Amino acid sequence: MTNIAEQTLASIVTSHHQTVPVLEKYNLDFCCKGKRTLAQACTEKGLSIEAILQELELSTAQSNASDFSSMNAEQLIQHILLRHHFYVKQSMPTIQDHLVKVATKHGERFSYMYEVLNLFMHLRGEMSMHLQKEETILFPRIKEVESLHHFNQKRNIDANYIFGPVEVMEKEHDEAGDVLYKIRELTGNYSAPADACTTFKVCLAELKEFEEDLHQHVHLENNLLFPLAEKMLTGIRSSL
Repeated sequence: MTNIAEQTLASIVTSHHQTVPVLEKYNLDFCCKGKRTLAQACTEKGLSIEAILQELELSTAQSNASDFSSMNAEQLIQHILLRHHFYVKQSMPTIQDHLVKVATKHGERFSYMYEVLNLFMHLRGEMSMHLQKEETILFPRIKEVESLHHFNQKRNIDANYIFGPVEVMEKEHDEAGDVLYKIRELTGNYSAPADACTTFKVCLAELKEFEEDLHQHVHLENNLLFPLAEKMLTGIRSSL
């Protein structure tokens, strides 16, 4: 991990996936704002770069996390579907139910929870459509391109066959990240009031987990799967 301070957050996580918990701990966004260097991100948040570097070094020394960078496209897609798409579909109804209870019971005292509820309801609708587009359009196309690439078959496929939907997905990733960033701001980094009920505390913990899952989900797609798909597409279109 040489010169890691000058590496982008996205490249750090791509090369060393086990660093994710450390970056999450300090709210260093490696997906939607992953183009910043570690040094820049630490300066923006007033964090000690030396302390962060020590934790990152320790995480890579101790962890035996999966090496996602060695996976092919189909393996990445399978992991994304089983780990992240399944989680999102299962968790969103539960989180929304808890938010409704909290806003109904405690909205008069903590009015920001009404806005949190509205933001999450909007996010739920957008995420449901987003997952459907990935599962029915983009992922099947990526698998098709990988199959052609594997058998070294050239095809005159329009670049937008992959680049088009990828551009849309990345834009939607940014929008989802912005919504969750706003929710984190409204809730004071998911901090429950001193006299919060159990549902209130659980709800905020669920939202925090949801954002962390989104960051890992987006990282695997933006920084690994999509570039791999674009590279393979370029390969099968060359020399035609």
